Amino acid sequence: MNMQTLEQIAACVSGYDPNALPVEKAQEFIGRLVPKIGTVESVALRSSLGRVLAHDIVSPIDVPSHDNSAMDGYALRGSELAADGETVLTIAGTGLAGQAFDAAVPPAHCVRIMTGAVMPAGLDTVVPQEFTKTAGDMLRIPAGAVRTGDNRRLAGEDLARGCAALRAGRLLRPADLGLLASLGRAEVPVFRKLRVAFFSTGDELRSIGEPLDAGCVYDSNRYTIWAMLQRLGCEVIDLGVVRDEPAALRAAFSEAAASADAVITSGGVSVGEADHTKQIMAELGEVLFWRIAMRPGRPMAIGRIGEAILFGLPGNPVAVMVTFYAFVRDALRAMSGAAVEPLALLRAACTTPLRKKPGRTEYQRAIVGRSAEGRWQVAITGSQGSGILSSMSAANGMVLLHHEQGDVAVGDEVEVIPFDGLV
Repeated sequence: MNMQTLEQIAACVSGYDPNALPVEKAQEFIGRLVPKIGTVESVALRSSLGRVLAHDIVSPIDVPSHDNSAMDGYALRGSELAADGETVLTIAGTGLAGQAFDAAVPPAHCVRIMTGAVMPAGLDTVVPQEFTKTAGDMLRIPAGAVRTGDNRRLAGEDLARGCAALRAGRLLRPADLGLLASLGRAEVPVFRKLRVAFFSTGDELRSIGEPLDAGCVYDSNRYTIWAMLQRLGCEVIDLGVVRDEPAALRAAFSEAAASADAVITSGGVSVGEADHTKQIMAELGEVLFWRIAMRPGRPMAIGRIGEAILFGLPGNPVAVMVTFYAFVRDALRAMSGAAVEPLALLRAACTTPLRKKPGRTEYQRAIVGRSAEGRWQVAITGSQGSGILSSMSAANGMVLLHHEQGDVAVGDEVEVIPFDGLV
């Protein structure tokens, strides 16, 4: 099957306009562009955390394997509970977890049982010990203390033999590792880690440890990009700072594309910047340059160099992070084989008025919390300039103002993207 060109993909996106591209259209384009890696490897269970499951996991057993007690108490026949008044039974023995109670239980008898112990044959109900009274081998149960079937875990009620325990594309979490362990899985089939190469461009950038000459700044973007990629579980290739020189850029792009599934750059894609970065992108690959209807993060490049997907992000520190979360994060998840889920949003009352023109999507750094009445509320973290990284560091979320949304008054509810679990 031949790979679609960027122009062919653009033709499938209704209302595509590279000079004023809505966020949703850019996301749709990228979703159509990115491939999914297909290489599968088997890793030890404890190494699978944060990896993407490559195949469905079908339960080979019932979990639990037998009917068992949900608590410490006495196992009995529900049919022998008195309809009115006290029930009196004889205690026939004790059932312990990990030890089957094989003896037959005569009528009008019960078994002392511990949490997790297999239910003796014929018994279907457990009365908690705190509801009972004993005298010797006699058990007394007050009326209404328990109903037939109470406090019994059924075989296979967690997972039934032959059912899909986990689906392919799942990003494995701590509970999933426990679930896999309950099935006796020692190894897990996962997609290989996505390889992502990145570098910053700009003659004014300096790496940490280098002297800061007049007009120069330390490169912060590589560290935020590195950290965001680490959170996604990617194999990261840092190619450093690359000067605005054709030979250096050509070498960096060529090395990145040859060694990675995706290439991320910051800087060099804005109107008015030196043309070397954009020229080399276009020379080595198939690239589109967008002006996205968003703030911050208007300029962006997207395309391919060889088989690697290219994301050319703007150079301002906040714009880098916003465009990464708006476009790159989900694209990399899709490439890694993960099922892509929308970012979690919550609604909060705005504590300050916000000015917003319809026709672009805005992401404003904010602090979200609870009011004295327990209602979610959100406040903006001061100046929203795209170069003010401290405002992103101070924030615990971003207010998302949609494309057609207008001004926001005090008390209006807005959607917020929480940073917890994201940054």
